[in-house]
Amino acid sequence: MPSVFVTRKIPESGLQRIQDQFKTEVWAEDAPPSKQVIIEKVGQADALVSLLTDKIDTEVLDAASNLRIIAQYAVGYDNIDVPDATRRGIYVTNTPGVLTETTADFAWALLMAAARRVVEADQYLRNGDWSVAWHPTMILGRDVYGATLGIVGMGRIGEAMAVRAQGFNMKILYYSTRRKPDIEDRLGLTFVDLDTLLQQADFVSLHVPLVKATHHLIDRRRLDLMKRTAFLINTSRGQVVDEKALFKALREDKIAGAGLDVFTEEPTPAGNPLLGLKNVVVAPHISSASVETRSKMAEMVAENLVAYFKGRVPPNLVNQEVLKVKEP
Repeated sequence: MPSVFVTRKIPESGLQRIQDQFKTEVWAEDAPPSKQVIIEKVGQADALVSLLTDKIDTEVLDAASNLRIIAQYAVGYDNIDVPDATRRGIYVTNTPGVLTETTADFAWALLMAAARRVVEADQYLRNGDWSVAWHPTMILGRDVYGATLGIVGMGRIGEAMAVRAQGFNMKILYYSTRRKPDIEDRLGLTFVDLDTLLQQADFVSLHVPLVKATHHLIDRRRLDLMKRTAFLINTSRGQVVDEKALFKALREDKIAGAGLDVFTEEPTPAGNPLLGLKNVVVAPHISSASVETRSKMAEMVAENLVAYFKGRVPPNLVNQEVLKVKEP
């Protein structure tokens, strides 16, 4: 029976299926295992179920003499050295598609909360600061309806954001490495270069993967292009934004606000200066955190593992090139 090491307890709907069909060891703690623990465990495992917080690099793969598949419990896989895994004949899978609507919902929630100062208003009330029933300038926010939304990255989640924006009668601009004429026609989008998008959008929502070209994609120069009344929403990866430049832009009111679910370092330190700003709404990387979605992700992980060990191509194979490589 193949052995599987699971780096965190995942929802029962998928975990039970893995345990029924494989010799399974699950890391019992909420905090991730150390790299040394992962190295030790993969030394004997045939399969690894990993999370974004698990760095699977050459050092780990060197120790994985029996490893045949890495089943990532996430859409993204920038924590895995995929080219190296491919050279070794190790399959890498992920859980795409299932997170799309849930992540777009949360990005929209951040956008609305930042625009209408929902968190600030909640604290204002809870802190006992609501001393006057109503006055014309109390906690003024910005309208979302009829505003201009700029979507950076027109993948599944970017498209889902555009669908939501239609309901708010927004003008929708987008920038992506590939133009999508079919989506433009269907959803009424306008393709522009990134600088133009930043200059014109009232809300900028980031939906790009973390690769070399997107590291600090939103830097000081690009933040300076944004309107002073604009908001930045990030549910992609923290490293896509230069956090120091963002803090400066927010503190100096060069942009109006931000909604952040991701950070350069996760968990972000309590002393992160962004957390001290009133014009920032923050969350601890929970865009996909619905019961339904997390359960479906676990089921997809199980299906990827079962398919592989039954001699089929896993349904969510990331590195198709591995099919041409002789397994170790």
